[in-house]
Amino acid sequence: MIVAPKIRGFICTTAHPTGCAKHVAEQIAVVKGRGPIAGAPKKVLVIGSSTGYGLSSRIAAAFGGNAATIGVFFEKPGEADRCGTAGWYNTAAFENEAKAAGLYARSFNGDAFSDAMKAEVIAAIKADLGQVDCVIYSLASPRRTHPKTGEVLKSVLKPIGQSYTNKNLNTGTGAVTEVTLESANEDEIAQTVAVMGGEDWEMWIDALLEAGVVAEGTQTVAYSYIGPELTWPIYKNGTIGRAKEDVERAQRALDAKLAPLGGKAWVSVNKALVTQASSAIPVVPLYISLLYKVMKAEGTHEDTIEQMDRMFRERLYNGANPQPDEVGRIRVDDWEMAPAVQKLVDDRWKIVNTENFGELGDFEGYQSSFLRLFGFGLSGVDYGADVDVGIGIPSVPAVA
Repeated sequence: MIVAPKIRGFICTTAHPTGCAKHVAEQIAVVKGRGPIAGAPKKVLVIGSSTGYGLSSRIAAAFGGNAATIGVFFEKPGEADRCGTAGWYNTAAFENEAKAAGLYARSFNGDAFSDAMKAEVIAAIKADLGQVDCVIYSLASPRRTHPKTGEVLKSVLKPIGQSYTNKNLNTGTGAVTEVTLESANEDEIAQTVAVMGGEDWEMWIDALLEAGVVAEGTQTVAYSYIGPELTWPIYKNGTIGRAKEDVERAQRALDAKLAPLGGKAWVSVNKALVTQASSAIPVVPLYISLLYKVMKAEGTHEDTIEQMDRMFRERLYNGANPQPDEVGRIRVDDWEMAPAVQKLVDDRWKIVNTENFGELGDFEGYQSSFLRLFGFGLSGVDYGADVDVGIGIPSVPAVA
């Protein structure tokens, strides 16, 4: 079938298999172009590996460090007349590229929050790798079925304490509007922490440790974001920020659990980028558009692959200089948060409106980055050609 982008709100309901493969290939080229990562891990588990920072982490580990990788995600395959998800096509492309490079790659599609998935992955590690020496936790989901209670928990993106009004970007039209978000109640806060906090990361590492599949010196990393003060009511001081505080609680607990093995747990604070997760957060798309304009002009803009390559190459391995902040977090948002960058963004935020947004913001860059997530807008892809939307992932059994 011929696949075109169909956008509904902040999601695209179609994905292009060939375009996704091109996007993966471009990321691989970035990593390979920077040369091997000395001292990189060789057996890497990525939980949440099919899109965004998780996918880029898997690519950086595999093609920068020649690592064997196991990826876990929840995606949908295509059918005869319906597209699969971008993450499905990304993973199919990654596995094909890994196989061509002689690299082990195995993927698991299902509920990463479940005990059953943890057991299945652990069995594969035992059978194929023996142990893992790096665990990346990059899971982003709006809901979670708790593996112990069976309760279905849902996250919300809301401020805490009082309602919040600020500028917002209509990502379909480019209009700068205003959004008001009502404050979360205590149950919404608790459910968001349960979905997006650190409990599942801790459960994964606990299960891996109990099974004896964690190698000496293993490092594990979970991803977070802080951002500038103008986003704090909806992010850092909102429900998602409360969840990220719980991720930092889990990091401290896991640090202690890994210490006997000479291991380490980290929280990496990454740059604001267009991802499937960030597109859903009010206020943030307008901030990202202004940020892109400033950082591209300064030559410091990075996408997810440059961020993850830099994290592996400059902070975790290759001589290891983590440069932790005052509370021990790795900061690869350092270029974003440079005072000169933030001052320019803040100055423009104060005056941006629909009329001057084209001058002050990078709307074209935002839209391009968004579409690329789903395999659209990549050079060298014939979007008018018929494409097989039913392609499979080599290591994932087909569903009858």
